[in-house]
Amino acid sequence: MTERTTSLEQGLTAAEVQARIDAGQQNEPLPPLTRSTKQIFRDNLLTLFNLINVILGGLVFFTGSYKNLLFLGVIVMNTAIGIFQELRSKRQVDKLAILSAAKSQLLRDGQVTAHDQADIVQDDVIQVTRGDQLPVDGLVRETTGLEVDESQITGEADPVIKGIGDAIVSGSVILGGHGLIQATAVGHGSFIKKLARSAKSNRRTTSQLLTIINRIIKILTVTIIPLGAALFISTLLRGESQTRAILGTVAAMVGMIPEGLVLLTSVALAAGAFTLGRHQVLVRELPAIEALARVDVLCLDKTGTITSGQLKFDHVEPWADAAADQVTVTLAQVVTAINDDNETAQALRTALGPTKVTATKVLPFSSARKWSGASFDGQSIVIGAPEFIYQTVPTDLKQRIQQLAQQGFRVLVMAQVRELTTPKPTDPTALGLILITDELRPHAKNTFGYFANQDVALKVISGDNPVTVASIADRAGIAGAQQLIDMSTVGPTPDYDQLVADYTVFGRVTPQQKAGLIKAYQTAGHTVAMTGDGVNDLLAMRQSDCSIAMATGSEATKSLADFVLLESNFDAMIQVLNEGRRVINNIERVAALYLIKTMYSVALTLIFVFMSHSYPFEPIQLMPISSLMVGIPTFFLALQPDYTRITGRFMKQVMEIAVPAAICVVGYIIVIDLLGTEFNLDFATTSTLNVLMTGIISLNALLIAARPLSRFKIGLVAVMASLFVICFLFAGQIFSLVNLLDWQLAMIYLPLMLSAYPVFIGLQNGLGKRVLSKIRWR
Repeated sequence: MTERTTSLEQGLTAAEVQARIDAGQQNEPLPPLTRSTKQIFRDNLLTLFNLINVILGGLVFFTGSYKNLLFLGVIVMNTAIGIFQELRSKRQVDKLAILSAAKSQLLRDGQVTAHDQADIVQDDVIQVTRGDQLPVDGLVRETTGLEVDESQITGEADPVIKGIGDAIVSGSVILGGHGLIQATAVGHGSFIKKLARSAKSNRRTTSQLLTIINRIIKILTVTIIPLGAALFISTLLRGESQTRAILGTVAAMVGMIPEGLVLLTSVALAAGAFTLGRHQVLVRELPAIEALARVDVLCLDKTGTITSGQLKFDHVEPWADAAADQVTVTLAQVVTAINDDNETAQALRTALGPTKVTATKVLPFSSARKWSGASFDGQSIVIGAPEFIYQTVPTDLKQRIQQLAQQGFRVLVMAQVRELTTPKPTDPTALGLILITDELRPHAKNTFGYFANQDVALKVISGDNPVTVASIADRAGIAGAQQLIDMSTVGPTPDYDQLVADYTVFGRVTPQQKAGLIKAYQTAGHTVAMTGDGVNDLLAMRQSDCSIAMATGSEATKSLADFVLLESNFDAMIQVLNEGRRVINNIERVAALYLIKTMYSVALTLIFVFMSHSYPFEPIQLMPISSLMVGIPTFFLALQPDYTRITGRFMKQVMEIAVPAAICVVGYIIVIDLLGTEFNLDFATTSTLNVLMTGIISLNALLIAARPLSRFKIGLVAVMASLFVICFLFAGQIFSLVNLLDWQLAMIYLPLMLSAYPVFIGLQNGLGKRVLSKIRWR
């Protein structure tokens, strides 16, 4: 509890604010969304694989074969590209984060002004309203129906009503009402700092793709060093020179490291965030790009997503014997008395104008309660959804509401009650029906049509009347819009699994029910995205696999969301979906090319530990294969458009491409080794033939990974093949390759070259598909 009571008329003065800043009693901003520049350099440079490569480079330097150090050039270039791309993405994301950063309304020197969260000092008076998330711990000094979500403390999402003198912790979300909070703990002393990011406390699992790649890296980490040591020792025991043992061991270990795979994945995700930033979409977590790419169910909140969110008051229809003029006057009075700031209240206030009224009790709108009310002039009036005002809605009233809802109106009931009790008021008597209109977003129909064509099922989950919601969903072209249900009728323990199987439109949904529906879709095996802009969407967004918020939404919603549409333009979701699918599809496709080298290098190391010959490559000889058949083309392929639905094809691609190719490489190298023994070929000749056959098989794998082929892809493969040939013709000395323009040598390698494609395709169709048919891939 604070020792000082700040004036609610004046707030802190400029001198008092400065005194607290000097005393270190100032708040701190939330951690940035991106890593610092220092962290980016550190995490890209100080990796285990980079350390291994540096040690291997030192060993090669010791041999005096300096050209074999060129493999370090590839490592340096890869690292530099990764740092550049991440720094570029960081600048874009940080710039957008500043634009979308939440502001706090502070009372200082008698004026309420907007400030950054980092500007708040001890004892500042903060004005809060529905949708705000409190950045510091505080004490309630003034309240008008303040209701708070404290689920980060209690684990329960039920609203807590706060009175004057009650404590309120940072990270709490204002669900209803408004008030003044005096800061009691800022910076490291606040609850939110102790939790680091309370809104992000229940995060989703990490990227599936990154999880698989990291698993591969962990396995390689514990196998590379012992395998390399075994190969080195066995080579020396066979009587080979120390130089040959070092070069063979380094070639084997360099081949086992898929350094470009990790780089390509992180660069592709960072580039995706950069691209989305240019379309005014803030990406808060890079793995969310993959999550959205895998989405097959998109749950929409009607207001602000399907519709523009610009509500307009149409008219009030008196009910029973109520006089029209008096109903309008009463409506204006209750709207003024409640003084809410949500979209509906703003539309009513704009149309009806202010009036003089003194309220004795006020209950502002709450997402859980779905009504608001005030007591004044000896009467208590409520406005809200009829299902949540009445225990049982009268039949005639229900029928009229249904008729109006079918016309596309959003219908609220204004009723006189005996007492403002929760969750429902006492003895409601309808005075009139309030008719609100909302317009479709300009391109909503085209946007939803695109999602439907992309096999993304659209579901509408709204707190409004299901008939109204269904009417608007139908106008927006959402399939199954007539399959609707009123969630206020399903009871306290609904069968969510059956509900999601039977319905498309869900109306009168409470925040807890929204989360239950999302969970049911996930239980059914779907990857679910949730869009929202209000505090009533928070629970569902936390539950979803991927969440999207509008910039016009509440600060709490934006702080939780994985994506923030900075121009509140839902059409940008097409770009988000496409970018995610492009990144993941391309990574899954080209990852197999990186793993070919890893697989055959591990296999060859195990084999040549027990063979009488040296390891079949030198480090320099792997460069044409690594760069021309994998590194360069995969960066181009990763930028190609591919918007097909994600099906979790990573391991499938590996089995179809990488495994057959690796087996082919190992098989041909063993054949070449045997031929070398038979025809007394020296190491330089056999290693050249090994490079040739490995490159040809990798080229075939590249062609398959590039499918469907386009002019650009065919041209890319042709250029890589041409450069590979040039390496043999004009750069043989650099890459330790012998001249292949020898007819006796051609008698050996031409049959091998001609057999490569049919052998590879045969293995792919036989082994790959046979194994795939026995394994159920996700």
